[in-house]
Amino acid sequence: MPRSLPQRKSSKASSSKGVAPGNDLDRQSMQFAAPALSLLRTLLALLHAALGADEFARRVVCFGSAERGIVLDDGTRLDQYALDDLAALPRQPTVLFHLAFLTKDKVAGMEAQAYCAANRALSQTVHDALDRIGVDRLFVASSGAAAFADDPGAAGDLRLYGALKREDEERFSAWARNHAGTCRVAIGRIYSVSGPWMNKHETYALASFILDALAGRPIEVRAPRRVLRSYVAVREVLSVVVCVLLSADGLAVQCFATGGEPLELGEVAAVVAQVGGGIVSRRPISELEENRYTGDAAAWTALLARYGMTHLPLDGQVAETAVWLAQKAEES
Repeated sequence: MPRSLPQRKSSKASSSKGVAPGNDLDRQSMQFAAPALSLLRTLLALLHAALGADEFARRVVCFGSAERGIVLDDGTRLDQYALDDLAALPRQPTVLFHLAFLTKDKVAGMEAQAYCAANRALSQTVHDALDRIGVDRLFVASSGAAAFADDPGAAGDLRLYGALKREDEERFSAWARNHAGTCRVAIGRIYSVSGPWMNKHETYALASFILDALAGRPIEVRAPRRVLRSYVAVREVLSVVVCVLLSADGLAVQCFATGGEPLELGEVAAVVAQVGGGIVSRRPISELEENRYTGDAAAWTALLARYGMTHLPLDGQVAETAVWLAQKAEES
């Protein structure tokens, strides 16, 4: 890394994963969600590998919606504390990963006003703790949905989720600018990711396709329209985040969006079939309007190159994700 790790790494995360306007398989509509669980679990695994067991136990602290235990894949156990306790950490140089966000699928029946108030309260709690505990490096997990906040053609839930994510971007950007020269925030608009700890397998296209292939079933794409997605390995996202935060120099506010090659779901299914075997069954396209939720592949490639990295193509992402899904299937 460009410099040694700070005295403490503080990982702030919620058990919530995103907002669910619909279904990523496009059996009805679409789902756009921040992959908080995958980010959190992969981040913890990478930190444990980099720091070693003793330093990990001393320097990594997790916060979430409630107190609970977390067990990593290698059996390492750590405690998650309630978010309200974040401000009680001792003041020292701290890197904080802000992944928290309530999701509409978790709070069925919540009115939009209450949903907004709850998420703003979460963000304010994190914001109010930053100076108190000595945060000088901050990652904010935003979403590609932020780009749809003012899109009149987007679904209402997507616009609401995107608007709240954009508020987060603005709130924490202002904090960093007010501390320019000493503090830095990296804001990542995350589109679709691959890798371990993907959840809601029946909902998200990539995981569902891989599970079909592993089970020897035909890989079905049921969308009546063209649906385009771009995928990035979650470990690739986190590698960029760490490089941006710990670089020796850089702007107080650094924003990026994940990329990956934009592919139609039929093409995604074909890659899965190529890697894992099987056949693809693609419903005929009968609707003209396409559904696109993709980042900028060229900008992402350039960002990776800045830090000496290259993008993992989708076939490699599928292979990595399939290994994890197969292991979890065996365990269950």
